[in-house]
Amino acid sequence: MSVELVLTVIARDRPGLVETLSETIAKNSGNWIDSAMARLGGEFAGIVRIEVPDTSVEGMEAALGTLTEKDISVSWRIGPRNDEPTGRRFRVSTIGQDHPGIVRDVSSVLARHGVSVDRLNTTVFAGSMSGAPMFVAEADVILADETDIDDLRDALERIAADIMVDVEVQELVLDEE
Repeated sequence: MSVELVLTVIARDRPGLVETLSETIAKNSGNWIDSAMARLGGEFAGIVRIEVPDTSVEGMEAALGTLTEKDISVSWRIGPRNDEPTGRRFRVSTIGQDHPGIVRDVSSVLARHGVSVDRLNTTVFAGSMSGAPMFVAEADVILADETDIDDLRDALERIAADIMVDVEVQELVLDEE
């Protein structure tokens, strides 16, 4: 029998971080299942889901703990299997002049409508005309079957006007092979 662990990893960015982590996982009978990782502000951070034989969990946890000696911080939780949210998938795109509170206000609307955020990417860049900082967010979300997409769109449009951003909602069509 096997156990899934969900790891969070953070360290100052440098070559070899993923190699060190993957070697530790492999040496302790772990299988790297999926991950999302990025470098932000000079730090490298990620979340990784691995599978480990139940007889190797303690050894894996001990080995992950030793990575602090290499200035890699790793925390983990035993992850439940097959707890993926179900529902319709949409992408919510937001763009506007940067100011505090955009993510808070948009995510508040999503939460009130029972929307689960599956992936969120944000960035700030210099606008091409004025050079003013522009904020862009792209969120892949999952709507529960009972969530009315028109109600969600209306609520997002109302908040968009208040916080002076453009918000677009598009249904995601997943390729079926």
